[in-house]
Amino acid sequence: MPPFRVAIAGLGTVGAAVADILLSRKELIAARCGRQIDLVAVSARDRSRDRGVDLSGVDWFDDASVMATQAECDVVLELIGGEDGIAKSVCENAIGAGRHVVTANKALLAMHGSALAQAAEQTGVGLGYEAS
Repeated sequence: MPPFRVAIAGLGTVGAAVADILLSRKELIAARCGRQIDLVAVSARDRSRDRGVDLSGVDWFDDASVMATQAECDVVLELIGGEDGIAKSVCENAIGAGRHVVTANKALLAMHGSALAQAAEQTGVGLGYEAS
């Protein structure tokens, strides 16, 4: 089975921690999931900021909305925050490109959750948000 490929939009506290877990516990995650999970792309405002995680083998996108459509991934994790703007664009673009979306963005879901869920259903992808 091919690896499940993950892209992360937003490398704040949560995004950086998720990236670290995916990279540092790769074998354990694969053993538990029965499938390799690869972090393949990330996007954040400041490329130079030290996040305490080695992202050297991961594709970097300066624009998260572009990453949502161009990264070679199966799922986009939206961890930017905010109800509109880039967070909404990332989710809409990812769904439109046929990629699953997982978000922990409460504000986005409160304002646009129904529309995003409908778009995901029409496209045949999942919209995960249990943490929010």
